[in-house]
Amino acid sequence: MKIDSGTTAWMLAATALVLLMTPGLAFFYGGMTRAKSVLNMMMMSFASIITVTIAWVIYGHSLAFTNNGNSFLDKFVGGLDALGLQSLVDTATKDDGTGMPSLVFSAFQLTFAIITVALISGAIADRAKFGAWVVFSVIWATIVYFPVAHWVWQTGGWLNSLGIEDFAGGTVVHVNAGAAGLALALVLGKRTGWRKDPMRPHNLTLVLLGVGLLWFGWFGFNAGSELAVDGTAGLAFMNTQIATAVAAGAWILVEKLRDGHSTTLGVASGAVAGLVAITPACGFVDPWAAIVIGAIAGTVCAYAVGLKYKLGYDDSLDVVGVHLVGGAFGAISLGFFAAYPFLDQQGKGLFYGGGLKQLGLQILGPVVVGLYSFVLAYIIGKIIDKTMGFRVTEEDEVTGVDITTHAETGYDLGSVHASGVAAVNGPVQSVTKKVDA
Repeated sequence: MKIDSGTTAWMLAATALVLLMTPGLAFFYGGMTRAKSVLNMMMMSFASIITVTIAWVIYGHSLAFTNNGNSFLDKFVGGLDALGLQSLVDTATKDDGTGMPSLVFSAFQLTFAIITVALISGAIADRAKFGAWVVFSVIWATIVYFPVAHWVWQTGGWLNSLGIEDFAGGTVVHVNAGAAGLALALVLGKRTGWRKDPMRPHNLTLVLLGVGLLWFGWFGFNAGSELAVDGTAGLAFMNTQIATAVAAGAWILVEKLRDGHSTTLGVASGAVAGLVAITPACGFVDPWAAIVIGAIAGTVCAYAVGLKYKLGYDDSLDVVGVHLVGGAFGAISLGFFAAYPFLDQQGKGLFYGGGLKQLGLQILGPVVVGLYSFVLAYIIGKIIDKTMGFRVTEEDEVTGVDITTHAETGYDLGSVHASGVAAVNGPVQSVTKKVDA
C-alpha cells in the first residue's frame, strides 16, 4: 500500500509528543521529591528512555506486535519475526490500511512502553539504587509490559479477543504501572522518617512545568492512538482536553472544601488524574461523558492518594492513587459511557443500550492486568533486593541519593550564597569603618 503522507506526518508528530511526556514526567516527579533526590528521580525517567528503547528494538516490538504462529501461545505473547526491527524496514506500510510506515507505528508504541516504565519510579522515590532500577526496568518491560500490550492491543491477544476496549492505555499503561509501583513500594519499604519528617515537594514550579509538558504531550498519546487523521482522532483530542480541565478543577474544589485552600500541587495532580482516566475512553465517549469522567476522576483520586496513610504503604509520589485508581476507573467507565465509533451494540456502554457483558469485560481488564503486574513486579523486586540490593543504605538516604549515587546536587547554592553575603557585608563594613573613624 502507498504511504499516506498525512497520516505519517501526524503520527511522527504524535510520537514526538509522547516521547516529550517522559522528560515532562521527570520534571513533574522531580519537583515533587525533596531537593536532595531531585536528580536521581529525573535520572530514573531518562534511564527508562535508554533501557526500554534498546529492549524494544531488539525484541520488544516483536513480543508485543507480531504473531508467533502457535494459536495458543499467540494469545499471550508475540513471536520473533521482528527481532532488531529489520523486517519493518523492509515493510513499507502496515497492512491495516492506514498507509503508515511500520517503523513509525513501532516508534509510536515504543514511546508508550518508555513512559509506562518511567511512571513506576515515582512510587519508590528517595530510596532506590539507580543500578537496581535500571535492571528492574529491563526485566519488567520484558515479562510484563510487552506481553500485556500484546494481550490488549494485538489482534489475537486474549484480552483483545474477548472484546476489552482500551483506546490509549488506561489498562496497558496506567493500571500496569500503578500496580507495579505498589509492589515495589512494598518491597523497598517506607522512607526513613515517613509520616514523621516533612516530605513536601521541594519545587512546585518544576511540578507545574512537568504537568504542562505532560498535558501537551498527552494529545499525541490519546489522539495519536487512532493511528489516523479522522473524526475519532478529533474526538479523542477534545475529550482529552475536557476531562483534564474538569478533573483539575474537581481536585482543587475538593481541597477547598476539605482543607480550606486549593493548591498548585492539587491542580497538577488533578490534571494528571483526568489525563489518566480519559486515556482508555477518549475515542469511545461523547464530550458530555468526558465531563463526567473528569469530575469523578478528580474527586476520587483526590481522596485515593490518602489511602497510603490508612493502609501503611509509602507510595512516594502517589502512583497508586492517581495511575492505578484513575486508570482502572477510566477503563471501567467504558462499560457505562462507550458509544463511538465502531462498537457494535453489545460493545456499547449501559447508557447507550449495551448489555452487562461489556461492563464485565471492562472490570476484568484492570483486575487481570493489575494482578499480573503486581505479582511479577513484586517477584522481580524481591529477587533484585536479595541479590544486588534494591534500597540504598539509611545513611545514603538521609544524606540524599543525588550526592551519594550521582556525585551531584540539583542546586549549587554555595557560590550564590557566598556572593550574596559578600555583597551585603561589603557596604556594611565600609559604613562601620566610617562611623568608627
